[in-house]
Amino acid sequence: MITHPAIERVRAYAKEHGLDLDVRRFSEGTRTAEDAARAIGCDIAQIVKSLVFLAAGDPVVVLLSGSDRVDESKLAAALGAYSARRATANEARERTGFVVGGVPPFGHHAPLPVIVDDGLLRHDTVWAAAGLPDAVFPISPSDLVRLSGATEADVRA
Repeated sequence: MITHPAIERVRAYAKEHGLDLDVRRFSEGTRTAEDAARAIGCDIAQIVKSLVFLAAGDPVVVLLSGSDRVDESKLAAALGAYSARRATANEARERTGFVVGGVPPFGHHAPLPVIVDDGLLRHDTVWAAAGLPDAVFPISPSDLVRLSGATEADVRA
């Protein structure tokens, strides 16, 4: 069994919500969507980007397809905020408890609002980070939304 405190935190959160995760680690890394798709052998659109943004200073996690980018003005509008910007690596780690490239969609050290772009929901299975830049797990979009508590919005560029 794969053990690391970051992975175990993600696994424990999922288990508390009724889902056993099949976490897989890849020595070549899964830090970027391209790296993850190549390692897994899936389409880049099936990779979940878990990105941390600050909207009017408040953190929010955005989940979107690996082939897409966030439109910060759309994100701000969806949140009713005057602005939104990508968090720095340090801000992301402070807010979630995970390093960039390994930020999972749930299991953060404090509850955070989560936005999921509807483009990610077109697939039967998507792959999300499991707490480390080399660890991922497959999940259905419906379970992804349920476990993350995500609100659906069109935020892609």
